Amino acid sequence: MRVWPMIPAMPASAAATTHQSAHAVLRLGRFAAMGTVAVLILIAGVWASWGTAQHVMLTKGREHGTVDVTRCGPDTCTGRYAPLSEGSQPRSRVVLEKSVAVRKGQTYTVVMKPGSDEAVRSGPAGVLYAWIPLGGALLLASVVVAGGLLRTRGAWVMALSGVALLTAAFVAV
Repeated sequence: MRVWPMIPAMPASAAATTHQSAHAVLRLGRFAAMGTVAVLILIAGVWASWGTAQHVMLTKGREHGTVDVTRCGPDTCTGRYAPLSEGSQPRSRVVLEKSVAVRKGQTYTVVMKPGSDEAVRSGPAGVLYAWIPLGGALLLASVVVAGGLLRTRGAWVMALSGVALLTAAFVAV
C-alpha cells in the first residue's frame, strides 16, 4: 500500500483568489484575441475598398469622362472614353471592371486611374460601389464583436452600418 505525503490544504480564500485571477486572465486573453480579429477584419475591408475608393473620392487632378461600354468579357468591360475634364484625351479603348453595375450598351461617368487605361465609376454610385468590401467586413466583424467580445450593442451598430452601406450601393448601382 502506497502512502502519499500530506500536502497542506490551501485556505479557501486563497483558492478563490487563484480561481478569480485565472478567470480574469482568460477573459483578458479572449478580449485581446477577438478584438485583434475584429480590427484585422475591418482593416482588411478598408484596404480592399481603398484601392478603388481613392480614385473615386480624391479626384483632384484626375481625368474625368464617360465610357460607352461596347464589349464585356468574363472580368472586364471595354469601351470608348470621351473626356469631360481639361487635359484629358479621348481614348478608343478603356477597361472598366465588370460587375452587376456595368452593362454593355450603357454610358457611365468615370475617373481614369493615373498612368493606365483603367477606368473607375465615379459619382455616388462609384463611391458606394468602392466601399462594398468595407460593408462586408462590417457584417463579419459584427459577428466577432457580438460572439467573442460580448458587445451586442456595438455589434448591432456595426451590422446595421454594413447592411446600410450594402443596401445603398445596391440601390445606387
